[in-house]
Amino acid sequence: MEFLKSMGFKGASLLAVYCGASAMSSCINEAGDPPAGTPGSGGVDFTLDLSDSANTKLLNVGSYLVVNKIVIARVSADAFAAVTQVCSHENKSKVIYKNDEFYCTEHGARYTLEGKGLNSEGKKGIKAYNAELAGTSLHVFA
Repeated sequence: MEFLKSMGFKGASLLAVYCGASAMSSCINEAGDPPAGTPGSGGVDFTLDLSDSANTKLLNVGSYLVVNKIVIARVSADAFAAVTQVCSHENKSKVIYKNDEFYCTEHGARYTLEGKGLNSEGKKGIKAYNAELAGTSLHVFA
């Protein structure tokens, strides 16, 4: 606000510029990187209890679950894969796990378990995360 005043803005024009800038900064862009420690950022770090009924889908090979805009898939009896749900093609939260790969339901972008693009829509790839199982605890982290 002080900066705007120093630029010569006063009264209603000061308020209009300040409020307009504030409103713009609150828009959500799924493509942007959120602050560290929030879902979708490089600071991803959470644990799921697979014995919790909310997470039991992950007990079955070939199933997946979306948590904090991260798609977590059980790819084998002892392995999991996790990627961002936000597709790199048009930045929409439409990525799922299907047929042993990650797939965007919006325009068909396809990704490997490591997030590498498999077709022209997915050529930019997507962020992949580590997923480690210890007992019934699945740790997902950057």
